[in-house]
Amino acid sequence: MDPLFLGAIVAVATILVLFSGVSVALGLLIVSGGFLVIFDGMRSLELMPEILFGKLDNFALLSIPMFIIMGASISSTRAGADLYEALERWLTRVPGGLVISNLGACALFAAMSGSSPATCAAIGKMGIPEMRKRGYPDGVAAGSIAAGGTLGILIPPSVTMIVYGIATETSIGRLFLAGVIPGLLLVGLFMAWSLYSTWKSGDTNLLSARSYTWKERFEVLPRVVPFLAIILGVLYAMYGGIATPSETAAVGALLCLLIAIVIYKLWHPRDLWVVLRDSTKESVMILFIIAAAGVFSYMLSSLYITQSIAEWIGTLDVNRWVLMGAVNVFLLIAGFFLPPVAVILMAAPILLPIIITAGFDPIWFAVILTINMEIGLISPPVGLNLYVISGIAPDIQLKTILLGSLPFVACMVVAIVLLCLFPGLATWLPDAVMGARQ
Repeated sequence: MDPLFLGAIVAVATILVLFSGVSVALGLLIVSGGFLVIFDGMRSLELMPEILFGKLDNFALLSIPMFIIMGASISSTRAGADLYEALERWLTRVPGGLVISNLGACALFAAMSGSSPATCAAIGKMGIPEMRKRGYPDGVAAGSIAAGGTLGILIPPSVTMIVYGIATETSIGRLFLAGVIPGLLLVGLFMAWSLYSTWKSGDTNLLSARSYTWKERFEVLPRVVPFLAIILGVLYAMYGGIATPSETAAVGALLCLLIAIVIYKLWHPRDLWVVLRDSTKESVMILFIIAAAGVFSYMLSSLYITQSIAEWIGTLDVNRWVLMGAVNVFLLIAGFFLPPVAVILMAAPILLPIIITAGFDPIWFAVILTINMEIGLISPPVGLNLYVISGIAPDIQLKTILLGSLPFVACMVVAIVLLCLFPGLATWLPDAVMGARQ
């Protein structure tokens, strides 16, 4: 059978299995095992356990549960509320300042937690009711938090970037640095739109807010600075050559737990158990998907599907930017239905050879891919962040949340265009800090 036709059959079968409701990891194993048995016989199943566990035999994977614990310990405290309150006190007199405060809090909390749903939940619980009380439209209040929450998978430390680095054998340190400037660019675009929409509305109620004294502005900072210091310390240790990503993640997780215990009184064993339990569940889920994706990639390679797709695309006589446009469309559609980790693990091994052959930088492509996944987080039918916001504010219709997030989707598209025009936005900082690649 022609490998390209077989690849189409595999794609359809995978979509049907995943849409049946089974978990992503189990669905990948079912598809992989089924096609291996059909084309290679029952003996091929003997290799599956070895591949499954071999994919997990990677020291870099240790950073995933550590960063998740780091984020969970922060999410279980009032750190998100303190971030929001601190920024709200400093930006209270700025037109649209409350939306900007929420977006800034989302960016900072994302950097501390690395989780989009956690960012939405932590900032949204306080931000959405406050914006609605001040007179901001429901769509703006909900959409800004949903969009701001997506920054959790781009701004370092990002679990999504770690997964991409492991799947493509790319430097995790470079990937973290590559996400810094694009992440700030997205924050800037989100804030610019917020300022414009507030100015355009002409609603003076949005500009009037309580005035805070300098004492009130500074008194909230001591509760926020320690967490920010940990993030900066983790990044310095990683890029200063002091420790590996896994080692810095472990130290960061320990320090975040200690600060949560000391500053936020998270000392009760029941509270600590919840942090560790939830972190373990999320870590196991991600690691299981990674292992299953390893088997799936082996199946694609064993049946010569991956190689055939790369060769076929390589023979196409099309402009490389047309090719990149097609890749972006594919990633957008995939992100509508699957979580970012699953898309990366399934698509990266196939797309990376194509990207490199077309002359694109794999570090730059990681940022493009991640922004596409961000769009998926606030787009139906899956749109995880939309449902998180719906849970926080159940009286706001899902349609209103979606419409409120659309301008921010446009900002993400603009960011992708800017990255295509100026790839140095993603590649300059990694090269400046870690040296140019050979």
